[in-house]
Amino acid sequence: MLYHAYELQRSLLTSASRWAEIGAELLNNPALPLGYFGMGPTVASALQVFAHIYEHRGKPKFNIDSAIVDGKEYPVTEQVVFEKPFGSLRHFKRKGLPKDAPKLLLVAPMSGHYATLLRGTVARMVENQEVWITDWADAKLVPLSEGHFDLDDYIDYLIEFLRFIGEGAHMLAVCQPSVPAFAAAAIMGADKDPCRPATLAMMGGPIDTRASPTSVNDVAMDRPLSWFRNHVIASVPMNYPGAGRQVYPGFLQLAGFISMNLENHMMSHYEMFKHLTLGDQDSADATKKFYDEYLSVCDMTAEFYLETIEHVFQRHSLPKGEFIHRGKPIDPDAIRDTALLAIEGERDDISGIGQTRAALDLAKHLPLKMKKYHLARDVGHYGIFNGSKWRTRIAPVVEEWMRAHAR
Repeated sequence: MLYHAYELQRSLLTSASRWAEIGAELLNNPALPLGYFGMGPTVASALQVFAHIYEHRGKPKFNIDSAIVDGKEYPVTEQVVFEKPFGSLRHFKRKGLPKDAPKLLLVAPMSGHYATLLRGTVARMVENQEVWITDWADAKLVPLSEGHFDLDDYIDYLIEFLRFIGEGAHMLAVCQPSVPAFAAAAIMGADKDPCRPATLAMMGGPIDTRASPTSVNDVAMDRPLSWFRNHVIASVPMNYPGAGRQVYPGFLQLAGFISMNLENHMMSHYEMFKHLTLGDQDSADATKKFYDEYLSVCDMTAEFYLETIEHVFQRHSLPKGEFIHRGKPIDPDAIRDTALLAIEGERDDISGIGQTRAALDLAKHLPLKMKKYHLARDVGHYGIFNGSKWRTRIAPVVEEWMRAHAR
């Protein structure tokens, strides 16, 4: 009933959003003098803010058409090159890229947002690398006939994608996928797979959440797994292709993220309201652009979500050496020639300091020269992979590491 109640509320608010948008357009119409006097501008601005918050959002587009390198603009091509039921491999390449440019698999989180959350990450890396990104599917759109998708499947997808890209590729995992990406590198290392990644960079990843626990970690630890199964798992309604599938709805994940910084989100929309009232459309559009991405959410399968809670946040299976894949133990020590880079944000309130760095200690026989830790000063979780600090301070560290350890 949870999902059905949400759908009813969403339908009502979407209708209200459209009426608010119409009202704002009428008040902003230069042919109508009402918008210039009294409360007209204020009401129009309030209606625009309301309409934007509750408008219906689908899957955003990457819209990376070009890249500027050394002051020159180059066109960028984008295409899906490998499709699977629960995710596809999307390829980006700019014109004029050197033939020996690094090949990079960018692993996007499956945590309620679309892969486009990493648009800024792709835009920066495509300047000097040939980039592939995991474009995970919205679970409510995957028919039940396609089967289930759990943590084992996630790891299998990464291994398949690396084999598709070919030998010598690098892998960059952002946040949550640091754990399955590390597991995939260990499995491929143990098998001496020729397509094992040359380097693995992990940014803000929960490798060992016992280090500097955050409020996100506390929520996962304070409740038994049965609580999550009984309270946050829902069935997809009949109006979606994945009707009947058990999922962790994206709207619940979004509600959790917003509640963590509710005051900041309220102030952001209040500032947007003031910008609109004063006619500062550019500032208002910047806020709208951020929330168009932030409020676009998707569902993840119940089995993947619950296994992530259990093994990553509650049992700490990877750092304890108890992580199992397809019935076989994963040996972190099998990473012998994949150079590891751990990046953390000093102000990260989702993955605390030390949680990602723990990966370096797990690969005990990896030479020290193939391990690197980088603490990004004055950077929060989102700033690790998006924004000016990512582009100018963090991305160069990743690029230098890949070139130093090219296979």
